[in-house]
Amino acid sequence: MMISSDGHRGTALVNSLATDTWVKASWEEFIALAGDPAYLDGRFYYHQGLLRIEMSPLGPRHGRQNSIISKAVSLFATIKNVRIVEFANTSFRKAGIGEFQPDLAFYIGSGLRVPPQTDAPIDLEEYDPPTLVVELGSISVSDDLGRKRLLYEQSGVEEYWVNDLNVEEVIAFAIADGRSGRVSKSLVLPELAIALVEEAIKRSHLEDDTKINLWLLKTFSQG
Repeated sequence: MMISSDGHRGTALVNSLATDTWVKASWEEFIALAGDPAYLDGRFYYHQGLLRIEMSPLGPRHGRQNSIISKAVSLFATIKNVRIVEFANTSFRKAGIGEFQPDLAFYIGSGLRVPPQTDAPIDLEEYDPPTLVVELGSISVSDDLGRKRLLYEQSGVEEYWVNDLNVEEVIAFAIADGRSGRVSKSLVLPELAIALVEEAIKRSHLEDDTKINLWLLKTFSQG
């Protein structure tokens, strides 16, 4: 990949760049592409000299299940009186090292350096990484479970969920000391069973949000 001498990527780069896959690139090349209007709707990732720009269109299945997971996490935190701050489709950046833009990100608990609301990527040198990140994927699920998992292991994230849209399975990983292991209950949202999140997703095919929310509130209150 080549960047023109004025700091912007050249026409050849635009024409040859493969999206929705990992491509070798310097940090400078990544930053140039991240600021390019041609990729305004893209989601950007950078890890160990590789960049990924996801440009695949997102359908109602992705949007619907994304909203259900968001509700489940937020309602559980509310019922349990756990401090939580949510960000959707937000970029988190450690300059020169890495960047990620998950579907959902949550700061959970007190004492965290939570970023203010600006239009710039969140600087992970200045603010804490999110406690929990969530990725949803069908075509990208193997990557969500692969290189992205490595990226989150090295980014200070404490828990990582992947919702495999193909089978509606939520695969949750607890992360500590740069390593991750699968869990059936959240550790950052104590005793939240991942199976309950999956059940809420299954209900979304037949029930509206009001019914799902009432079920979640009743279930969480009894737990």
